[in-house]
Amino acid sequence: MTKPIKIAFDQDVITLPIEKLLPTKALPKTLQQSVKYSRISASISEVGIIEPLSVARQKGGAYLLLDGHVRLAALREQGISEVPCIIAHDDESFTYNKRVNRLAVIQEHYMIVRALDRGVSEEKLARALNVDIKVIRNRRHLLRGISDDVAELLKDKQVGHVAFQKLRKMKPLRQLEVAELMVSANNFTSSYAKALLATTKPEDLLNPDEQRKATGLSTEQMERLEREMSELSTDYKELEMSYGDDMLVLVVASGFLERLLGKREIERFLETRHPEILENFRSVVQATSLDQSTATGRAT
Repeated sequence: MTKPIKIAFDQDVITLPIEKLLPTKALPKTLQQSVKYSRISASISEVGIIEPLSVARQKGGAYLLLDGHVRLAALREQGISEVPCIIAHDDESFTYNKRVNRLAVIQEHYMIVRALDRGVSEEKLARALNVDIKVIRNRRHLLRGISDDVAELLKDKQVGHVAFQKLRKMKPLRQLEVAELMVSANNFTSSYAKALLATTKPEDLLNPDEQRKATGLSTEQMERLEREMSELSTDYKELEMSYGDDMLVLVVASGFLERLLGKREIERFLETRHPEILENFRSVVQATSLDQSTATGRAT
């Protein structure tokens, strides 16, 4: 029978005196000069604590601070005596805050739009996030001219603002095609978006003449670049389709070679009679183990 899942935190937020919180790590002396600290401090000044601190109960009425050390430092500097907290059911030093990805650009856009719809002014948001008001305005209109399908596809991706500027120059169908290419390549940089824009056919652009002037390329050069990019995209998709099967075969072969080289007699024979083959076998085993350790590191 499956065991019931335990909730890691109390569902109610409680207010605690700051002096009862016991930090679990020391903060650097240069903390107050950092951008992160400035933004958190400005946000607390303007809108207060948005995310409660995470604490665990200790004997004697004290609470061990698990997450929120920078927020606590900013609160103390501002002379605030109480803070909202959530109680963890154990004192392990991790929280849900470390189990989620940072805000993607589109998620940040939605957050800003919701705040503005609730009556928060652009000036107040800019102060809370410690950015220029122009940044708030740009992020507010991030999805203007972007198709809904593209917004859905990229909603949790770390796409730069410049990439959206390039997407905005394309028609919806081409936008979606480019977004799919970015996801397939796991490349969301502005340089890649510029390259895909440069190879977009004139009929897929909102303003072909403007794009031609911006690139400075002739019609023949643009056509050749489009053909090369199309061929490259086709080759990439074919490689992507075969990668899984090829990697599986490589891992199986590598495992067999590793067991083979584990037999001292075979290794000695190859070392004496066929050293070049032995070197190749070792290279395959080593390369595969490196690929697997890298993949494991990314997963964790």
